Amino acid sequence: MRGGLGALPLVLALAGASSFVLLAVAMATDFWYIIDASRLEAAANGTAALSSHSGLWRTCRLRNKCYPLINPFWHGNANITASHRQLLYMHGTFVILMPLSLILMIFGGMTGFISILARAYLLLLMTGLLFLFGALVTLTGICVYIAYSAAAFEEAVCLLRSKDVLVEIDIRFGWSLALVWISFVAEVLTGAVFLLAARVVGLKRRREQAL
Repeated sequence: MRGGLGALPLVLALAGASSFVLLAVAMATDFWYIIDASRLEAAANGTAALSSHSGLWRTCRLRNKCYPLINPFWHGNANITASHRQLLYMHGTFVILMPLSLILMIFGGMTGFISILARAYLLLLMTGLLFLFGALVTLTGICVYIAYSAAAFEEAVCLLRSKDVLVEIDIRFGWSLALVWISFVAEVLTGAVFLLAARVVGLKRRREQAL
């Protein structure tokens, strides 16, 4: 059974590849969370590098080297507070979810390629559901990361014991997280188009059986 899908394979290829590449780039970069303390640095005559940007795996000081974040799966017998332990659990959660979404997209790409060539209804349907499940995993990872960032900010405020210094600091999410959001949208689009392709193939099969 050939033909009948029109431009859907091209849309699937573009959306799926875009989702995978954007998520991979986001995971490899360190601009998820940005702390701009340039005003404090100017007040200190540039003697201290207070600004930083961080990703899933490490934090980088501007003009200095990057250093890895604490391993959320192994921190020895360190004496840490309950709030710190919660942060580690949240960190470990989104560090697992983001690569898992990438792996699901790889499997989805393989099954999707086969299902498009074979015009197999069930395989198209399963691939669409797989991409939508991967999008749900990505969205969960994003939500956990945002919650983690908020909790880490509150912990930092408690340690500072003063909110006056926060007026001089600009804290925001970076372009790496924006790439994840775009990847999520492309992943949902890919899943939806696979389901549409399955419907097209199913309807065509019913027409041929009715003849």
